[in-house]
Amino acid sequence: MSKERWMGLDYGTKTTGVAISDALGITAQGVETITRKSNKKLRQTLARIESLVSEYQVKRIILGLPKNMNNTLGERAEETKEFQEMLERRTGLEVVLWDERLTTVESERILKDGGVRRENRKERVDWMAAALILQSYMDAHPIPEEEI
Repeated sequence: MSKERWMGLDYGTKTTGVAISDALGITAQGVETITRKSNKKLRQTLARIESLVSEYQVKRIILGLPKNMNNTLGERAEETKEFQEMLERRTGLEVVLWDERLTTVESERILKDGGVRRENRKERVDWMAAALILQSYMDAHPIPEEEI
């Protein structure tokens, strides 16, 4: 039996990494990085996410929440919460905030260890971070055995 697909997002000032869960809800795969010219110009980013939600028939969005290392919320976290509200209005889906601390650092390490050249890492780090955010969420919320 297939499970609903979920989307993971790593929302940054100029890029948004996108990952999608597999049909069984076991693994997360990076899909793409959406780039914009300015932090405040979100119309095209939202439109692209909406298109991917439709294409992959996504039922829930997991949005990385950039907490400070001491677990407090700073300016980026507040901007992320505003983006969460925009996404919920635009897609009609639940958008879950999920701690993303160190996912970008981990993404860099995985890509480096995987032999990805430095100049190619930049374009992949955001969707890799989105995949780590989504995978972390999926690992914390496993599918009940009777649904597999």
